[in-house]
Amino acid sequence: MFRFKQFTIQDSVCAMKVGTDGVILGAWADMRQPVSCPKMLDIGTGSGLIAIMLAQRFADAHIDAIDIDESAIIQTKENVANCPFSERITAWQTDLADMDDTQKYDLIVSNPPFYQEDTSCPDAKRDTARHTSSLPFDTLLSKASSLLTPDGTLCVIVPTTVVGELIGSSALYSLYLSQRTDIHTTMRKPAKRTLLAFTHNRNVESSFNKLYLRDANNNISTEYATLTKDFYLNK
Repeated sequence: MFRFKQFTIQDSVCAMKVGTDGVILGAWADMRQPVSCPKMLDIGTGSGLIAIMLAQRFADAHIDAIDIDESAIIQTKENVANCPFSERITAWQTDLADMDDTQKYDLIVSNPPFYQEDTSCPDAKRDTARHTSSLPFDTLLSKASSLLTPDGTLCVIVPTTVVGELIGSSALYSLYLSQRTDIHTTMRKPAKRTLLAFTHNRNVESSFNKLYLRDANNNISTEYATLTKDFYLNK
């Protein structure tokens, strides 16, 4: 169980537990073009953490949360029911490929599976949650492109090693990089995770920056503390 400032997350039956990646994405993801009463989609919601974070951040938004794992959706619904934003979050079990393209979203977020190796995890549920075979990047990009509004934004967090592949494929689906943030554990270590934001605007000027989780003294960095201050109890 994880306690945040305004809600609590149970993740005992979820294949993927609450982690730094999800918290950072939930705090970082944003719409390039603000709209009133936005619709948002959390793909592979797991425990529902990111969906609930978005509901806290955007007071007039409605968030749809989907996952292919039945146990994860059961836990998502429990977490949503016990949070202050339950009336604005809808969760259900489905494959992204089965989503109705007539639904349009102003913001789509995903902390997608990232293991691309041939070997799989012995835990079947964890394997599904972490292996790209359950959600190939091309499927994510293609479906997100069709579900986004013309001014909508897709935000993901992925291993830095696959960023080139993802950006290279995105234009095939009329998605163009608008923002990239490389995440470094410390100032001396290379980035292992990267936040990416895409839009349909081919003329978008993309920005690039870095986020260090710890400073030179190995303390929580000011940037990380500021990003997550509305969620972590100790921030």
